Amino acid sequence: MYNDILTIGPVTIHGYGLMIGIGILCAIFAGIWLAKKKGLSPDEVYNLTFVCVIAGISCAKLLFCIVEWKNFIKDPLGTLGSDGFVVYGGIIGGTLIAGLYTKIRKLDFWDYFDLVLPSVAIAQGFGRIGCFLAGCCYGQRTDSWFGITFHDSGYAPNGVALYPTQLMSSAGCFIMAGILFFYARKDRAKGKTGALYLIMYSIGRAIIEMFRNDYRGSIGFLSTSQFISIFILIIGLIIFFVPKGKQSEDIQ
Repeated sequence: MYNDILTIGPVTIHGYGLMIGIGILCAIFAGIWLAKKKGLSPDEVYNLTFVCVIAGISCAKLLFCIVEWKNFIKDPLGTLGSDGFVVYGGIIGGTLIAGLYTKIRKLDFWDYFDLVLPSVAIAQGFGRIGCFLAGCCYGQRTDSWFGITFHDSGYAPNGVALYPTQLMSSAGCFIMAGILFFYARKDRAKGKTGALYLIMYSIGRAIIEMFRNDYRGSIGFLSTSQFISIFILIIGLIIFFVPKGKQSEDIQ
Protein backbone atom coordinates (compact mmCIF):
# COMPACT_ATOMS: atom_id res chain seq x y z
CA MET A 1 0.00 0.00 0.00
CA TYR A 2 2.79 2.41 0.98
CA ASN A 3 5.89 0.34 0.33
CA ASP A 4 8.21 3.23 -0.60
CA ILE A 5 8.53 4.96 2.76
CA LEU A 6 11.35 7.39 2.02
CA THR A 7 13.65 8.11 -0.91
CA ILE A 8 16.93 9.96 -0.51
CA GLY A 9 18.78 10.22 -3.81
CA PRO A 10 19.26 6.71 -5.20
CA VAL A 11 18.32 5.08 -1.88
CA THR A 12 14.73 4.08 -1.14
CA ILE A 13 13.58 2.70 2.19
CA HIS A 14 10.92 0.07 1.55
CA GLY A 15 8.22 -0.63 4.08
CA TYR A 16 8.57 -4.40 3.82
CA GLY A 17 12.29 -4.40 4.56
CA LEU A 18 11.90 -1.76 7.26
CA MET A 19 9.27 -3.79 9.11
CA ILE A 20 11.39 -6.93 8.85
CA GLY A 21 14.32 -5.04 10.36
CA ILE A 22 12.20 -3.59 13.17
CA GLY A 23 10.73 -7.02 13.85
CA ILE A 24 14.16 -8.64 14.16
CA LEU A 25 15.41 -5.91 16.52
CA CYS A 26 12.31 -6.18 18.72
CA ALA A 27 12.66 -9.97 18.74
CA ILE A 28 16.29 -9.67 19.88
CA PHE A 29 15.42 -7.28 22.72
CA ALA A 30 12.50 -9.46 23.83
CA GLY A 31 14.69 -12.57 23.67
CA ILE A 32 17.41 -10.93 25.75
CA TRP A 33 14.85 -9.85 28.35
CA LEU A 34 13.47 -13.38 28.60
CA ALA A 35 16.98 -14.87 28.64
CA LYS A 36 17.90 -12.78 31.68
CA LYS A 37 14.69 -13.85 33.42
CA LYS A 38 15.50 -17.49 32.64
CA GLY A 39 19.16 -17.24 33.64
CA LEU A 40 20.35 -17.94 30.09
CA SER A 41 23.08 -16.18 28.11
CA PRO A 42 22.03 -12.98 26.29
CA ASP A 43 25.12 -13.39 24.09
CA GLU A 44 23.77 -16.68 22.82
CA VAL A 45 20.55 -14.89 21.89
CA TYR A 46 22.55 -12.59 19.58
CA ASN A 47 24.45 -15.50 18.06
CA LEU A 48 21.38 -17.69 17.68
CA THR A 49 19.39 -14.85 16.11
CA PHE A 50 22.14 -14.26 13.55
CA VAL A 51 22.38 -17.88 12.39
CA CYS A 52 18.60 -18.43 12.52
CA VAL A 53 17.84 -15.30 10.48
CA ILE A 54 20.26 -16.38 7.75
CA ALA A 55 18.96 -19.97 7.75
CA GLY A 56 15.35 -18.81 7.99
CA ILE A 57 15.55 -16.44 5.04
CA SER A 58 17.43 -19.00 2.95
CA CYS A 59 14.97 -21.81 3.70
CA ALA A 60 11.95 -19.54 3.24
CA LYS A 61 13.26 -18.75 -0.24
CA LEU A 62 14.04 -22.43 -0.87
CA LEU A 63 10.51 -23.50 -0.02
CA PHE A 64 9.15 -20.71 -2.22
CA CYS A 65 11.21 -22.04 -5.13
CA ILE A 66 9.85 -25.53 -4.46
CA VAL A 67 6.27 -24.24 -4.41
CA GLU A 68 6.97 -22.21 -7.56
CA TRP A 69 8.97 -25.00 -9.20
CA LYS A 70 7.50 -24.42 -12.65
CA ASN A 71 8.54 -20.77 -12.62
CA PHE A 72 11.89 -21.71 -11.11
CA ILE A 73 12.60 -24.11 -13.98
CA LYS A 74 11.68 -21.42 -16.54
CA ASP A 75 13.53 -18.57 -14.82
CA PRO A 76 15.74 -19.65 -11.88
CA LEU A 77 17.40 -16.27 -11.33
CA GLY A 78 14.13 -14.39 -11.63
CA THR A 79 12.45 -16.66 -9.06
CA LEU A 80 15.38 -16.39 -6.66
CA GLY A 81 15.47 -12.62 -7.08
CA SER A 82 11.75 -12.14 -6.50
CA ASP A 83 10.18 -10.96 -3.24
CA GLY A 84 8.57 -14.36 -2.67
CA PHE A 85 9.14 -16.33 0.55
CA VAL A 86 7.25 -19.06 2.41
CA VAL A 87 7.24 -18.44 6.16
CA TYR A 88 7.08 -22.11 7.07
CA GLY A 89 10.39 -22.64 5.31
CA GLY A 90 11.91 -20.04 7.62
CA ILE A 91 10.44 -21.64 10.74
CA ILE A 92 11.63 -25.12 9.78
CA GLY A 93 15.05 -23.95 8.63
CA GLY A 94 15.56 -21.73 11.67
CA THR A 95 14.60 -24.55 14.04
CA LEU A 96 16.96 -27.02 12.37
CA ILE A 97 19.92 -24.62 12.44
CA ALA A 98 19.10 -23.78 16.07
CA GLY A 99 19.30 -27.48 16.86
CA LEU A 100 22.69 -27.72 15.15
CA TYR A 101 23.96 -24.55 16.83
CA THR A 102 22.96 -25.64 20.33
CA LYS A 103 24.52 -29.05 19.77
CA ILE A 104 27.83 -27.52 18.67
CA ARG A 105 27.77 -25.03 21.55
CA LYS A 106 26.71 -27.78 23.99
CA LEU A 107 23.59 -25.86 25.02
CA ASP A 108 20.19 -27.25 25.95
CA PHE A 109 18.15 -27.01 22.75
CA TRP A 110 14.82 -26.94 24.59
CA ASP A 111 15.85 -23.96 26.71
CA TYR A 112 16.48 -21.86 23.62
CA PHE A 113 13.55 -23.38 21.73
CA ASP A 114 11.29 -21.98 24.46
CA LEU A 115 13.22 -18.72 24.53
CA VAL A 116 13.30 -17.90 20.83
CA LEU A 117 9.84 -18.78 19.55
CA PRO A 118 7.88 -16.17 21.55
CA SER A 119 10.23 -13.58 20.04
CA VAL A 120 9.68 -15.05 16.57
CA ALA A 121 5.98 -14.26 16.96
CA ILE A 122 6.88 -10.59 17.51
CA ALA A 123 9.08 -10.52 14.40
CA GLN A 124 6.29 -12.12 12.37
CA GLY A 125 3.82 -9.51 13.58
CA PHE A 126 5.97 -6.70 12.21
CA GLY A 127 6.76 -8.71 9.09
CA ARG A 128 3.07 -8.99 8.23
CA ILE A 129 2.73 -5.22 8.54
CA GLY A 130 5.47 -5.11 5.93
CA CYS A 131 3.38 -7.43 3.76
CA PHE A 132 0.47 -5.01 4.09
CA LEU A 133 2.64 -2.05 3.06
CA ALA A 134 3.92 -3.99 0.05
CA GLY A 135 0.49 -5.38 -0.84
CA CYS A 136 1.57 -9.01 -0.97
CA CYS A 137 -0.18 -11.92 0.82
CA TYR A 138 -3.50 -10.24 0.06
CA GLY A 139 -6.99 -11.51 0.81
CA GLN A 140 -10.09 -12.40 -1.14
CA ARG A 141 -12.60 -9.83 -2.31
CA THR A 142 -15.21 -8.80 0.23
CA ASP A 143 -18.20 -6.49 0.52
CA SER A 144 -17.90 -6.24 4.30
CA TRP A 145 -16.89 -3.09 6.21
CA PHE A 146 -13.70 -4.94 7.06
CA GLY A 147 -12.34 -4.65 3.52
CA ILE A 148 -9.21 -2.74 2.51
CA THR A 149 -8.77 -1.25 -0.97
CA PHE A 150 -5.35 -0.98 -2.58
CA HIS A 151 -4.77 1.73 -5.19
CA ASP A 152 -1.13 1.42 -6.20
CA SER A 153 -0.04 -2.11 -5.35
CA GLY A 154 2.26 -4.16 -7.53
CA TYR A 155 0.86 -7.36 -5.99
CA ALA A 156 -2.74 -7.04 -4.81
CA PRO A 157 -5.64 -6.23 -7.13
CA ASN A 158 -6.21 -2.48 -7.08
CA GLY A 159 -9.56 -0.72 -6.73
CA VAL A 160 -11.44 -3.57 -5.04
CA ALA A 161 -12.06 -4.26 -1.36
CA LEU A 162 -10.07 -7.21 0.02
CA TYR A 163 -9.84 -8.94 3.36
CA PRO A 164 -6.80 -7.41 5.15
CA THR A 165 -5.24 -10.80 5.73
CA GLN A 166 -1.84 -9.22 6.37
CA LEU A 167 -3.18 -7.17 9.29
CA MET A 168 -5.23 -10.12 10.51
CA SER A 169 -2.05 -12.20 10.57
CA SER A 170 -0.12 -9.40 12.26
CA ALA A 171 -2.71 -8.99 15.01
CA GLY A 172 -2.76 -12.75 15.54
CA CYS A 173 1.03 -12.89 15.86
CA PHE A 174 1.13 -10.05 18.41
CA ILE A 175 -1.66 -11.67 20.44
CA MET A 176 0.19 -14.97 20.26
CA ALA A 177 3.42 -13.28 21.43
CA GLY A 178 1.58 -11.79 24.40
CA ILE A 179 0.16 -15.19 25.36
CA LEU A 180 3.56 -16.87 25.03
CA PHE A 181 5.43 -14.30 27.11
CA PHE A 182 2.74 -14.49 29.79
CA TYR A 183 2.90 -18.29 29.71
CA ALA A 184 6.71 -18.21 29.89
CA ARG A 185 6.63 -16.21 33.14
CA LYS A 186 6.68 -19.56 34.90
CA ASP A 187 9.33 -22.17 34.23
CA ARG A 188 7.35 -24.78 32.36
CA ALA A 189 8.37 -28.28 31.41
CA LYS A 190 10.96 -27.94 28.67
CA GLY A 191 9.55 -27.54 25.19
CA LYS A 192 6.06 -26.45 26.27
CA THR A 193 6.39 -22.74 25.44
CA GLY A 194 7.85 -23.43 22.00
CA ALA A 195 5.28 -26.17 21.41
CA LEU A 196 2.48 -23.75 22.28
CA TYR A 197 3.80 -21.44 19.57
CA LEU A 198 3.71 -24.27 17.02
CA ILE A 199 0.16 -25.20 18.01
CA MET A 200 -1.21 -21.65 17.91
CA TYR A 201 0.63 -20.61 14.76
CA SER A 202 -0.35 -23.71 12.77
CA ILE A 203 -4.03 -23.30 13.67
CA GLY A 204 -4.00 -19.55 13.01
CA ARG A 205 -2.16 -19.95 9.72
CA ALA A 206 -4.59 -22.60 8.49
CA ILE A 207 -7.49 -20.26 9.23
CA ILE A 208 -5.90 -17.19 7.61
CA GLU A 209 -5.21 -19.22 4.47
CA MET A 210 -8.97 -19.53 4.01
CA PHE A 211 -9.20 -15.77 3.49
CA ARG A 212 -6.15 -15.27 1.26
CA ASN A 213 -6.33 -15.02 -2.51
CA ASP A 214 -2.71 -14.80 -3.65
CA TYR A 215 -1.21 -17.88 -5.30
CA ARG A 216 0.60 -20.02 -2.70
CA GLY A 217 0.66 -23.46 -4.27
CA SER A 218 -1.66 -26.29 -3.30
CA ILE A 219 -1.69 -29.95 -2.33
CA GLY A 220 -5.12 -31.35 -3.11
CA PHE A 221 -7.77 -28.98 -1.79
CA LEU A 222 -5.35 -27.50 0.77
CA SER A 223 -2.89 -24.68 0.23
CA THR A 224 0.75 -25.61 0.77
CA SER A 225 0.79 -23.82 4.13
CA GLN A 226 -2.41 -25.53 5.29
CA PHE A 227 -0.89 -28.89 4.41
CA ILE A 228 2.30 -28.08 6.34
CA SER A 229 0.20 -26.76 9.24
CA ILE A 230 -1.19 -30.25 9.82
CA PHE A 231 2.27 -31.65 10.54
CA ILE A 232 3.41 -28.61 12.54
CA LEU A 233 0.30 -28.96 14.71
CA ILE A 234 0.97 -32.67 15.29
CA ILE A 235 4.61 -31.96 16.19
CA GLY A 236 3.55 -29.16 18.54
CA LEU A 237 1.00 -31.39 20.31
CA ILE A 238 3.54 -34.20 20.72
CA ILE A 239 6.15 -31.84 22.18
CA PHE A 240 3.60 -30.16 24.45
CA PHE A 241 2.28 -33.38 25.96
CA VAL A 242 5.65 -35.12 26.36
CA PRO A 243 7.33 -33.38 29.34
CA LYS A 244 11.08 -32.80 29.13
CA GLY A 245 11.81 -31.29 32.51
CA LYS A 246 10.22 -30.28 35.76
CA GLN A 247 8.64 -27.03 36.74
CA SER A 248 10.10 -24.54 39.17
CA GLU A 249 9.11 -21.29 40.81
CA ASP A 250 7.53 -18.27 39.13
CA ILE A 251 9.79 -15.72 37.47
CA GLN A 252 9.50 -12.44 39.31
